Amino acid sequence: MPHDPLRVRAEPVSPLIRRRGSLPRGVAVAAALCCAYGAGVVSGSGSERHAAVAGGGSVLDEAATKIGGRAAHPVERGDLDRAAIEGMLRRLGDRWAQYYPASEYDDVEGRLTGRYSGVGLWLGAGDRDSRVLVASVQPGGPAARAGVRAGDVITRVGNASVAGWDISRVAGALRGGPDRPVELTVRREHRTKRFHLVRTPVSGGDVTVTDLPDHARMIRVGAFTRGTGRDVRAAVTGRSPSERSKGGVLLDLRGNPGGLLDEAVETASAFLRSGPVVTYEPRGAPAQRRAVTAPGDAETPLVVLVDAGTASAAEIVAGSLRDRDRAVIVGSRTYGKGSVQETLKLADGSAIELTVGRYRTPGGRNLDGIGIEPDVAVSADRPSAEAEQRARAVLRGLRAAQPD
Repeated sequence: MPHDPLRVRAEPVSPLIRRRGSLPRGVAVAAALCCAYGAGVVSGSGSERHAAVAGGGSVLDEAATKIGGRAAHPVERGDLDRAAIEGMLRRLGDRWAQYYPASEYDDVEGRLTGRYSGVGLWLGAGDRDSRVLVASVQPGGPAARAGVRAGDVITRVGNASVAGWDISRVAGALRGGPDRPVELTVRREHRTKRFHLVRTPVSGGDVTVTDLPDHARMIRVGAFTRGTGRDVRAAVTGRSPSERSKGGVLLDLRGNPGGLLDEAVETASAFLRSGPVVTYEPRGAPAQRRAVTAPGDAETPLVVLVDAGTASAAEIVAGSLRDRDRAVIVGSRTYGKGSVQETLKLADGSAIELTVGRYRTPGGRNLDGIGIEPDVAVSADRPSAEAEQRARAVLRGLRAAQPD
């Protein structure tokens, strides 16, 4: 079930975190979004670059009018506007800047609330190549019912080869309207397999709770959409003291690409009594310290599972719990995404996304390009079940070390 690192509206300002589409190391488990960067160019010279033209329009309006009226191969005005906006964003040198037409922004908003249509896959990338892999399969989803397996290498979506595509582009191709079919081709142990899938609506599902032996509980967070923090807190505390995870909690953030900063803060707060969670440093403004929203469970043994697909808001959670000596981190080094983006909606319903600041962990660490090195390392080349087994062993050790 691909997820993307989600955006937020400009008003009220509520920063969010997102990650790159492809990963340079490990099995990068990532539910991702569809990224489409254009190659627009804004032209003009001298004083004309900023001058208004007769009739009250800008020099860009004048250029678009002349292109539409004189070019041998004119294009639609909407296409010219998009090219101009994308050209401005490229000029920023901001690798995360992006433009979304109104129709695409509606899809972004749907994913922000955890509602979209897909085939039920989490995607990943290989360590030494650009292959896009099936990292895990959502139980009961279209892909699971058809027989898609973790480890399958995606080679085609529909009639298109995915050679050279990153996770974001593959994830975007797999998403679509509910009840619409899509053909998925994979390579499995030197054999090619084709699956005819029908996309289904996905509502919520970003927090999955599984009971483990010895009264422990595994909480998997796929992305930080609206309500994720509330759901995690409920899973930690239960509806009554008897429902608490007395045997410990295994918080699985593998393949979590990020999401809303507020939800990451609320999730970390579920495991902390008080104090700092993250520091957000907006451009041109004083740093903002985000603290625990409400006292959480600071005593239950806690292990956090991470991998190269753990990014952005997910790294905020892992980093805060590490710096506060609240959890043992198990897995492989995280992605290393330390910037914050904000989505600004335009008058026609389209939107632009810009980097507006950076974040630091409670210990003052900038994770951008560095990531989090686990306390207990498990090679990214090993099966995901091995990391989980190691994490459960660590959890048993923490439980045994607790005073009676």
